[in-house]
Amino acid sequence: MNKLFLIFVTIVGIGIVSTCFSRFNKNFDELNAIKKTINIETLVQDSTLNVRAIELIKKPQEFLVYLTSMGEFGVILPSYFIKHVDSLKDRPFYNHKINLSNDSLKLNFRAMGVRNEKGYGITIGNPAMVFSLDADLEKNNIVYQENHPNVFYDSMEFWNDQEGIAIGDPTEDCMSVIITRDGGNTWTKLSCDNLPKAKEGEAAFAASDTNIAIVGDHTWVATGGKTSRILYSPDKGKTWEVFDTPIIQGKETTGIYSVDFYDEKNGFAIGGDYTKPNDALNNKIRTNDGGKTWQVVANEKGPGYRSCVQYVPNSDGRELVAIGFKGIDYSNDAGDSWQHLSDEGFYTIRFANDSVAYAAGKGRISKLTFRE
Repeated sequence: MNKLFLIFVTIVGIGIVSTCFSRFNKNFDELNAIKKTINIETLVQDSTLNVRAIELIKKPQEFLVYLTSMGEFGVILPSYFIKHVDSLKDRPFYNHKINLSNDSLKLNFRAMGVRNEKGYGITIGNPAMVFSLDADLEKNNIVYQENHPNVFYDSMEFWNDQEGIAIGDPTEDCMSVIITRDGGNTWTKLSCDNLPKAKEGEAAFAASDTNIAIVGDHTWVATGGKTSRILYSPDKGKTWEVFDTPIIQGKETTGIYSVDFYDEKNGFAIGGDYTKPNDALNNKIRTNDGGKTWQVVANEKGPGYRSCVQYVPNSDGRELVAIGFKGIDYSNDAGDSWQHLSDEGFYTIRFANDSVAYAAGKGRISKLTFRE
């Protein structure tokens, strides 16, 4: 009897443990599968608007600045900044836009960088010009100019208030890299003697102003086209090395379009082929060793071509948002799986915090609010 009783108790116990474990797994899976929702609030809508360069200025108060393909510089301010403007009635944001182009100078901006309260933008095409930006039109001026048939700058970023970098397509046998060490007043182009040699058909994409990722002194630059690699500098552009990637490449329209790093080790890059926007083959890659090696993730799953990817702040490197003209996608497992949030298309995105971001594209600039 005692043995039979012990066997009965053991069987019942195993059943209870098994049931509890199953419920735990179910609850864990449900927790892990929490779905995001997104609210999209249009701040600026204009059929002529085409924006690939936006940045947030957070001090003394947070506001958004942007540059357009028509040579316009815009500032989007919260309405409480300027209560005296009558047109602000029932409008939470106020958009102030000035045109830097003139009859003889047609400007196309796709990249900008901000340091503290100062902004700089660089034009594509020949000549390339870096503008010091100011809401007062008279204070905007050119601080760098480069003339070359092949000149085409794609992205700009600042390490700190004094040091910044812009990168572009090769004009010689390396990627074009210009650097400022005096707060943007002067810019110097690096010699190809100090940079990795470019391969045939290697360039970059001016799709979202996110070809450059910076964490501290560390800098990663994404190239694309027939060859798509990562240029890396550990010391704010003084020395460089280059790493291969497994992202789709081989055509002028393929490769990395955007790269972001959460910390010195963990990074993510996205792209594909914009002429085949639904193709998700080898278009998402991840690194956990500072960019030395990369692995394809979510292959042939999740978003196809996307022009921008950004880590969600304060997410321990787990949460990502990818954006492009085919919509918005979200991952909460470092890119292994994706949730499609919206079909509304944008080119680029910047996070203000872990639940609010700003996105820009063709015809509009919007505020995105993410909720679970």
